[in-house]
Amino acid sequence: MRKVYLDYAATTPTDQRVIRTMFPFFNQKFGNASSLHSFGQEAKRAVDDSRNKIAQTLKCKEEEIIFTSGATESNNLAIKGVFKALSDKFKKDVKGKFHFITTQIEHPCILESFDALKQIFPRKISVTYLPVNKYGLIDLKQLEKSIQNNTVLVSIMFVNNEIGTVQPIKEIGSMLKKIARRRSHGDLPLYFHSDATQALSYFDCNLQKLSLDLLTFSGHKIYGPKGVGALVAREGIFLQAILQGGEHEWGKRSGTLNVPGIVGLGEAVKIAHQERSSIIKSVQNLRDYFIKKVTQEIKGIKLNGSLEQRAPNNANFNFKGIKGESLLTLLDQKGIAVSTGSACSSGKIQSSYVQLAIGNTTAEAHSSVRFTMGKYLTKEDINYTVKELKKAVDKLRGISGEL
Repeated sequence: MRKVYLDYAATTPTDQRVIRTMFPFFNQKFGNASSLHSFGQEAKRAVDDSRNKIAQTLKCKEEEIIFTSGATESNNLAIKGVFKALSDKFKKDVKGKFHFITTQIEHPCILESFDALKQIFPRKISVTYLPVNKYGLIDLKQLEKSIQNNTVLVSIMFVNNEIGTVQPIKEIGSMLKKIARRRSHGDLPLYFHSDATQALSYFDCNLQKLSLDLLTFSGHKIYGPKGVGALVAREGIFLQAILQGGEHEWGKRSGTLNVPGIVGLGEAVKIAHQERSSIIKSVQNLRDYFIKKVTQEIKGIKLNGSLEQRAPNNANFNFKGIKGESLLTLLDQKGIAVSTGSACSSGKIQSSYVQLAIGNTTAEAHSSVRFTMGKYLTKEDINYTVKELKKAVDKLRGISGEL
């Protein structure tokens, strides 16, 4: 039976070049990067080299990179760390609440971070959740109108993990930069944060061009290892640690550094940057071919998200009259891996809040399936998937009586 992996947005296989780079740091160069002896300094040099690779790609300073366990921790640190730092810095000057802006379709780690802060500090924080249109895009004018004098952070995902929508990050950054410049000296800062977890393989994440203050990403989405990621926080950003227990990462993130993971992350970022153009072309060609064949051969479907402003690896469909979980199960029996909703919530049988936010009904939300491509996929894989997908859809509709 053929095995086809179409869930690259959930995780990616680690590139063999990344594995080879990491391997010596498990049992040959195993020192603690904080140790002063030669074993530790050898590990520290490897961490510094990885930091340099990432800094060159993202056009930031090496000391602006904070290594974490992944994007979830990085996003928590960005949101809670900014709130914590500003609360201490401006506690005597600010009357009322700190105001944050995000969107209704962010990753759960963003939304739940704000929820946690509101529960603990109900009198100190307010959050505006921007709606999106049927394609999953925010309205820039609505964002601008939402900004208040006490707005301190705007957090907007670069690429949505479920429907692949690409937000206009550069335009948002330019707008926020102009507004921030109009604020008087001594006023609250206005920071721009983006979760770029799904973006790094396909988009230029140059912080200077995008006018970003904070950016987060994870290794396992870019053919790197799991359990490692980073938060890039520009110099001068008010940010405090949310983990206590040491002075690692300039006091911003306590914990012994995951040297093999960091080495792999740096190599994965370097490879992603070097191969971006070729990967975009090959993956997008397969994605477009897949969308065309599915649209031609299967009735009663709807593509979720924008066709133009979309990540090149994403195709998300609603299949009328079919439960997404049932379709996933039948495809899995044929060796094809897909996803319903985002990977982090796939164990819960509930309506996707992203689907509901773009105007889909509860029934449509339950009928959605995400197909995400990657650099190891082939045209033969796509042809096999479409053939088995059509069979599965016909079988399920035969049972339900739809169409």
